[in-house]
Order: sequence, then structure tokens, then C-alpha cells
Amino acid sequence: MDLEQAHSRLSQILKSHKPNYLGVHIQDLLLRSGQTSKWSPKLVKWLKGFLGLIVMLFSLKYYNEELQGQNCFLSLPRPLRYALRPPENCEFCVNIKNVPRLQEISPNEFERKYAYSGAPVIVSDATQNWTAITLFNYWYFRDVYGKAMRKQRIKDCQFLPYKTGFQDIYEALDMPEERVELKEGEKPWYFGWSNCHTETAEEFRRHYGRPYFLPESSENNAVDWFFIGTSGLGAQMHIDNVRLPSWQAQLAGSKRWLLVPPPECYFQCRSFDVVVRQGDIIVLDTNKWYHQTFVQPGAISLTIGAEYD
Repeated sequence: MDLEQAHSRLSQILKSHKPNYLGVHIQDLLLRSGQTSKWSPKLVKWLKGFLGLIVMLFSLKYYNEELQGQNCFLSLPRPLRYALRPPENCEFCVNIKNVPRLQEISPNEFERKYAYSGAPVIVSDATQNWTAITLFNYWYFRDVYGKAMRKQRIKDCQFLPYKTGFQDIYEALDMPEERVELKEGEKPWYFGWSNCHTETAEEFRRHYGRPYFLPESSENNAVDWFFIGTSGLGAQMHIDNVRLPSWQAQLAGSKRWLLVPPPECYFQCRSFDVVVRQGDIIVLDTNKWYHQTFVQPGAISLTIGAEYD
């Protein structure tokens, strides 16, 4: 297709489009430019860039309004997502002076003070009756997923390899014992995954429950998340793109959390550095707080979490 044909085709496509946000009809620009015998290379380059920008703006609008929170085949790069996210109202963090540790808090009090405020909080007595504390470990998950896979390869859920290079949960659960135990000379490992398989979810949920302090009217998200790994790794600094606040229970080991307010709140809100230990549950809105985790020396860290409404 030569330049004149391309010009004609593009003009037809744009006939039905509205003016851009500057009030200028792209079609008029093209028709006026067509009065000259030839398009200059600079004009062609400018028009391509302008059209590309329009397409990107509509794509971002669709992404923000329709696709956030869904599993998409394509997604924006992390730095671009951060740059284009809407600014936060800093009222959610401006008065927070510390991360409180609570015990024996009623659902009503938790709802009134913390559940939907965005403030981070640690509850230290909510896993006492969970058998997951003593049962869940790397070998337990290998056994459960191995049995499920022998029946039928289960649907691949979301998997976060971090810096391990693992492709999926099956590869991650196929490490030699030396690496699992982080013997001398072995590389540290840390990964996370969502569990979207009914059979394994039923098995797992026999050993833990809905945290007692959550509001009585709230419900957990249907999908739970697991994170497991050795000291030396953790999740890089990031902010989540989920719909709701969430809780994360430390079933084994300990993990240090660095919580940072969004950039627009840097001069109004504080950052926090807390250690979540075995038996603790940390609750926060990961859509508002940038957070980074560091597995602490000692036992393998294992956490489970979910969103709640």
C-alpha cells in the first residue's frame, strides 16, 4: 500500500471518530495535509506519534475502568502502572503514628477502628486454634499438589516466582531437599501462588479459618494466597492492584515488612518497619501502602492470606 492509499484508508477510518480533546479533527488535519503533493517525513512521523498517543490513552482508560483486578493476557509494565495510578487521599495515613499489636479485639471494635481505615495493624492471637501452624510446610504442599496432579493436572493459578526462575507451582515444589533446607552452597528461594483449585482449597481450609476479628458481615475472597521461602529473599517494593484490603497470617518463621506511603503522601505520612512473627496476622490495604518483605533468618517463612470485603 503506497502513501496515497494509506492516506485514503486512514481518512475513511477516522470519519466516524469524534474530535480529540484539543477540539481538532484529525481527519481535517489529514485532508489539509493531503493538499500538498507529498507528505513531509516530519509530518508523517508526527501523525503516527499523535495517533499512537490517542490509542494509548483510550487503552489506558479501558484498562483502568474495565480490566483492573482481572487476570489479563497483557498488562502494563509495573513502572507505568505506578506512574498512571490515581493519587491517594492522604487522610488514610496522616494520623498513623505506629502499627499497633492487638489481642482479644472484638469484630465490632476492629470494624470501627481498623477494618476499612487503611491503617496497618497486627493481631497476635488469631491463629491459636489453627492446625495449619503445625501441619503446613513445604513437604505438605508437595504432597497435596502431587496427589491432585496424579488425578488430573490442576488448573494453573497465579504464580509469583520472584527471583527463583520457577515457571509454576509444580516446578517450585520439586526442589531437592538440600535447597529446600538451604544447605551450604544452595541458593535461597521464595515464591507465592494463589490457590484456585477446589479440591486442594477444601483440604487446606480444614486447617485454618476466617480470622475471628474480621467484621461479622465481611466475607473472605474465594481465592487464598500462599507465600513461602527462606531468608535472603522476599517481595520487592510494590503496591497491589486488588479490590479490597487483606490479611496475611504468618504460619511459620518470621518476615519483616517495610511499609511506605504513596509518593504524594511522603511529607504527610510516616513509613513503618515491623516484624511479623509466627502466629501473627498483619492486616492492611496493600492497594494504598507500598510494601516490601524480607524473610528473617531462621525457619522457613510461610504465610497465607486473603482479601476481605
